[in-house]
Amino acid sequence: MKLHTLSPAKGSVKSNKRVGRGQGSGRGGTSTRGHKGAKSRSGYSKKVGFEGGQMPLQRRVPKFGFKNKFRVEYKPINLDDLQKLAEKNGLTSIDVTVLADNGVVNKSDLVKILGRGELTKKLDVTAHAFSESAEKAISALGGTITKL
Repeated sequence: MKLHTLSPAKGSVKSNKRVGRGQGSGRGGTSTRGHKGAKSRSGYSKKVGFEGGQMPLQRRVPKFGFKNKFRVEYKPINLDDLQKLAEKNGLTSIDVTVLADNGVVNKSDLVKILGRGELTKKLDVTAHAFSESAEKAISALGGTITKL
């Protein structure tokens, strides 16, 4: 096999329709656009969402809801996740960089510690936010809480 002998598989490559190249080609005259009307003319483009004069979907469906652009989105991490992480790596303090290094969160995520599960180990936890139950559970074992 040499480079000059390579060719695509038979039937896999089609030649373009050469439109508007004279009557003899079979695609001259109207160039496959039919007769007259906006669609036959250059510069025509249908508006996005146009449904032929029927009331378009985005106007038929009622508007509702509200998106708060100031909302702060936290990545939730539960106490049982912290417990597993601490046991697996033998940690006594956990912060956002430790969570990111272990693939639990991304570096840019804001982290909130939630109270699901149970802690059996004293931990020093640093995060952006804590739920009340998580704060109680961590401090009950003598651990410390630091908010970023």
